Amino acid sequence: MTSVRVEAPARLHMGMLDVAGGRARRFGGLGVALSRPAAVVEASQSDDVTAEGPDAERALAVAQRSRETLELAGGARVRVLEAIPAHVGLGSGTKLALAVTAALAALAGQTPQPPVLAHAAGRGARSAVGLWTFALGGLVVEGGVRPGVEQAAPLLARHAMPDEWRCVLAIPEAGPGLSGRAEEDAFARLRPDPDRAALIAQLVLTSLLPGLAEGDLTEFGDSLTRVQRLVGESFASVQGGVFHPRAGALVDALLRLGAAGAGQSSWGPAVYGIVGSEQAGRELARRMDAELAGGGRVELVSFDNGGARVETG
Repeated sequence: MTSVRVEAPARLHMGMLDVAGGRARRFGGLGVALSRPAAVVEASQSDDVTAEGPDAERALAVAQRSRETLELAGGARVRVLEAIPAHVGLGSGTKLALAVTAALAALAGQTPQPPVLAHAAGRGARSAVGLWTFALGGLVVEGGVRPGVEQAAPLLARHAMPDEWRCVLAIPEAGPGLSGRAEEDAFARLRPDPDRAALIAQLVLTSLLPGLAEGDLTEFGDSLTRVQRLVGESFASVQGGVFHPRAGALVDALLRLGAAGAGQSSWGPAVYGIVGSEQAGRELARRMDAELAGGGRVELVSFDNGGARVETG
């Protein structure tokens, strides 16, 4: 084997189950893989370790870390062919890191299990939604992390999204969502709210997942919208409102214009609306494009039920 290509789909992070915790585990969360955008990486054998393309500096740092952690021999040339837009809420850093790590491991003939892959990539300390959507695709629910334990959160549930459902993704021109030190500081300021956490968990278990299992778009969409608002209320004190300052009006517009469910992905500003067909998606995307009036971009995408694709040559 002389080269490996990895395509890792973006993800929507649909919210955390318990943002501040107070019990044995904290965070937990749910999210879903999208067909586009994607992080696409190629790795080939080389005498040393190099990286080129979008986010090359980050890719190089991940490559060096993963080689050391997985004890990979030899070098590699890493080429980032496509990158997910950074700091808009679509999991750009996690998907790039996992794609680079998976590519280098495959180049060396290894196929690490997802938790090992996450550790080697330096991801999953807080959320494992990116990891499990990378590994499996579909909609995933993960169970949160234990304080002081450097291990990715376990997968609790995974369900394929119906083939006919579509996502209208809207990314306004706006300041980026929180990341890095600012994100760390934000989480440190959050306080436990057991009543809200209990209601989020109840909605996920008794409405959102059953609605998805039965292909009931109305039940799924209604519960997802409620979960997103409850999660947003948990973060309101650190993000300037229930949603990113640019996102709230767009979530309302998605629902008003026909989405069965809508919300903000991670810290935003990306927002999304879910509809039941390609035709409905095209119509909603057209209307949202007019709503943004040139101040951002709208894309109609399908959901990804397969996870990352690894091709060797």
